[in-house]
Amino acid sequence: MENNSDFVGHEPCPSCGSKDNLGRYNDGHGFCFGCGYRESATVADNNSPQRQVTIMTTDLIEGEIVPLPIRGIDEETCRKWDYRVGTFNGQKVQIANYKNSSGKRIAQKVRFRNKDFLSKGDMKSVSLYGEHLWSGKGKRCVVTEGEIDALSVSQAQGNSWPVYSVPTGAGGSVNAIKKSVELLNGYEQVIFCFDNDEVGFKAAEECAQVLPPGKAKIAKLPLKDANEMLVGGRVKELVNCLWQAKVFRPDGIICGTDLWDVVSSEDTMSAVLYPFTGINNKTLGIRRGEIVTVTAGSGTGKSLVCREIASHILMTQEESVGYIALEESVKRTALGFMSIWLNKPLHLGTSDVRVDSDEFNDAFKNTLATGRVYLYDHWGSLDSDNLLNKIRYMVQSCGCNYIVLDHISIVVSGLEGGDERRTIDNLMTKLRGLVEEVNCGLILVSHLKRPQGNKGHEDGARTTMAQLRGSAAIGQLSDIVIGCERDQQGENPDRTTVRILKNRWSGETGIAACLDYSKETGRLMEVVDVDFDQLEEDSNNKVQYESDF
Repeated sequence: MENNSDFVGHEPCPSCGSKDNLGRYNDGHGFCFGCGYRESATVADNNSPQRQVTIMTTDLIEGEIVPLPIRGIDEETCRKWDYRVGTFNGQKVQIANYKNSSGKRIAQKVRFRNKDFLSKGDMKSVSLYGEHLWSGKGKRCVVTEGEIDALSVSQAQGNSWPVYSVPTGAGGSVNAIKKSVELLNGYEQVIFCFDNDEVGFKAAEECAQVLPPGKAKIAKLPLKDANEMLVGGRVKELVNCLWQAKVFRPDGIICGTDLWDVVSSEDTMSAVLYPFTGINNKTLGIRRGEIVTVTAGSGTGKSLVCREIASHILMTQEESVGYIALEESVKRTALGFMSIWLNKPLHLGTSDVRVDSDEFNDAFKNTLATGRVYLYDHWGSLDSDNLLNKIRYMVQSCGCNYIVLDHISIVVSGLEGGDERRTIDNLMTKLRGLVEEVNCGLILVSHLKRPQGNKGHEDGARTTMAQLRGSAAIGQLSDIVIGCERDQQGENPDRTTVRILKNRWSGETGIAACLDYSKETGRLMEVVDVDFDQLEEDSNNKVQYESDF
């Protein structure tokens, strides 16, 4: 770290060409925060005796070619690369000579024992270290993060395969690759072998994106860098890492040949079941990573359906559930869970619902006190990012694999002057990404638009995907869409017909179940022996009859 209290100002960097990335300090040394270039040799400036400046000279240092035993690099490799050892200001240094295509030295990087370095000569003119050694055409080449690593890879391959190094480390690697892109495009494959750390991987990926798709590969080493592999006697392993490097693809692009572990592993999308057999027959349950949208007209019983589903997951399948009910109090939601356990409508608060203290305690113990149900104490609209953070916390910190959100419209209802469709589009996209990210199942409640004609959903109008209120994204990004239909003023106002409107999992749609509401228990009970084919035919005839009028 540089000492900011000694900071003087910004200057152009002679290495990467940046206009102001090089910081100058009181003792005269300079450090480029873009490419890592450092200037350390200093003398007094006659024009400003209070300040020291770095010696900038084009005089190149002479040295001798000798092996580097500590680095494991032999004399033959040093001679190939003209990598020398000499002295500078009385200190022993290593010298990496940069040459042009004619083999003439134009610049040097001088490395000190403390790993500081300075550059001499015309570093602005250099491109990749080692460009003078190779033709720029062939099957493949390797690009490393530093000169010593370039020598190490070269020696590991008998000094016969093209190897280059970026001159400015990871920080300035992209600019170096852009400068030499024409040279690198002469090879069929370019293998980036950078340091095995976050900075190195990021730099390698950024460099890979400069080249045409499919040309770049990224090698992953078990040790820090290529030189550590050489010193550790793992030369064969180093070469294998280069040959087995994977073709770089942007995030999310996967080759089918890499999917064996995915397709052969046990399915992690194992389902929990709905409390209703007919829905299970068509959907095969609820899976983590899915969004299930429950929709119906106002007052039709969407919230009751969701409570039945959540309670079934909690009580019979011992999964943890997060429940976000934005139109009712936490107390009402909590009493709803306890009511399902007792088969008594506690949440209605009527005087004729009689429960003794033992029953009440037992219901609490087997629902809320299990430690597997988490409620969000909130009413009304809330910021979408806040909502997502709450869901993420419920899943990752509370262990809730299934979340109920009742309902999506109220999330955005408090936004003044906003575009509801666009807001819901954005929210659904975020929810879709979050469900995939944290691998939870989301049960979402959505309202419906009023259908054309005089008859509304409260009067038993048939539900369709096109009637989802607010945005088509609700249906598009949901895996399962369940419509609930009930004629609240008809002959059987307590019966709900459940229709599967969308089923991405198995493709089966249509009427799945009929549920009767019991005023005595406050529960929804599935009706058996229903002729769904006849019910579907009657529904179609009803729709046709209503359309005629």
